Amino acid sequence: MLRALAIALTFLAAPARGCDTALLLAIDISGSIDSAEYALQVQGLADALADPRVREALLAGQVAVSVMQWSGVDQQAMVLPWRRMFDTGEIARFAAETRTLPRIFAASDTAVGGALAFATAQFSEVPDCQRRVIDISGDGPENAGFTVTAARAYAIAQGIEINAIAIEDFGASAPITAFYQRWVISRGGFVMTARGLRDYPRAIRAKLLRELEKPMG
Repeated sequence: MLRALAIALTFLAAPARGCDTALLLAIDISGSIDSAEYALQVQGLADALADPRVREALLAGQVAVSVMQWSGVDQQAMVLPWRRMFDTGEIARFAAETRTLPRIFAASDTAVGGALAFATAQFSEVPDCQRRVIDISGDGPENAGFTVTAARAYAIAQGIEINAIAIEDFGASAPITAFYQRWVISRGGFVMTARGLRDYPRAIRAKLLRELEKPMG
């Protein structure tokens, strides 16, 4: 009896596993994204999360991950709440759930500032994570709400990093990349360009690795 009690007390006294990084993945589902393109985004994200090298980075970095969808003003939703990626089984389950995510909103505008503001508020759920990152994807500049400047400033003031995937049309001169570079990412953040949504799976994998892998040397 006493031995069992001692074991229980030891378990309760053991420190909780820490969290290095809280990573919020914000997926654009505005009107310019059709059903096939939406499927490419969720399938590409699921494939990236299941990638062995990304999985290794998630485990090594003690990462918490969540997924939100966003579109017009007041059209933002957490579709996968925060989960701690502390073992391969949890990562596999999270990737599988990502693959079958339903689209929450019908075609609407592109309120980038609203997406950033909503994303910023979600980090109150993971106060123990030392680093906080918003990973936003989009295929167009803000055309509703027009709050991106204030929303970015507030996120940065809260110590949040902002990176982005700019989804460009084939043959375009990268105006979406320029928009995200100038108006969305934080200082020291980066934009990964996807040349069309079919390039999104490659871009999201590369982006996750850049965010999560610790530099060597």
